[in-house]
Amino acid sequence: MDLTWIHFVILIISGLLVGFINTLAGGGAIISLSVFMFFGLDPITANGTNRVAVLMQNTTAVINFGRKKLIDWHKASKFVVPVVLGAIVGTIFANIITNTYFNLIFGIVIIFFTIMLIVNPDRWLNEKKDLIDKPIRFWHRFLFFLIGIYAGFIHIGVGYLFLFMLILGTGNELLKANAMKNFLVLVYIPFSIAIFAIQGNINWTYGLIHSIGNIMGAYIGSMIAIKRGAGFIRWIMIALTFLVILQLLGIIDPTSISEWIG
Repeated sequence: MDLTWIHFVILIISGLLVGFINTLAGGGAIISLSVFMFFGLDPITANGTNRVAVLMQNTTAVINFGRKKLIDWHKASKFVVPVVLGAIVGTIFANIITNTYFNLIFGIVIIFFTIMLIVNPDRWLNEKKDLIDKPIRFWHRFLFFLIGIYAGFIHIGVGYLFLFMLILGTGNELLKANAMKNFLVLVYIPFSIAIFAIQGNINWTYGLIHSIGNIMGAYIGSMIAIKRGAGFIRWIMIALTFLVILQLLGIIDPTSISEWIG
């Protein structure tokens, strides 16, 4: 499919929305993949192309969060190796596990995650000294390795898994956990891009144009997160997780974008 001005506009606007969603929570890749596949990319190439925009958006978010000293670099660095190793494994074997299987796992996680956001909000908004001061154990690293595998396979919704571990596993409050989440995605995504690129599964034109919107969305999202704090992020996450659940149940079909532009 030849690139026209309408493709350019859709890639920019959808990128802005995805960058905003991913910076504050996660799951925006559903939109990216839908747009790319509507434009004629096969699922594997769409999956690889999406990583280009993710790299750009997370670079922007990490710079903003870093300037405000919201990233615990020392703690985050302890998860870099397992996340990167997991992502490499997941990316290499991206074609082995079906999307149906991952949707099942993701659906269970997202429903559980949403219930906890609603039922006990305090656990997300306040730092937990009993956990934050404890040393990082092997099981922490192992779970981050598993999250890395998921990220390498499909990436969709991986932000929720990172937040789950960073908050309930290591005691960070939501705003700082969100900043660390963006950093952890940033460190593994170049390895994932390299593997997809070697396999020829990246459309660089679509990916780079989409990145323009992602950068803008990530900047806006990170600035709002810094200004409004954890409480605001929680409500955004509740709204987004409900939309993801509706999509997983088939009530909302993201591929209906084709109907919007004829």
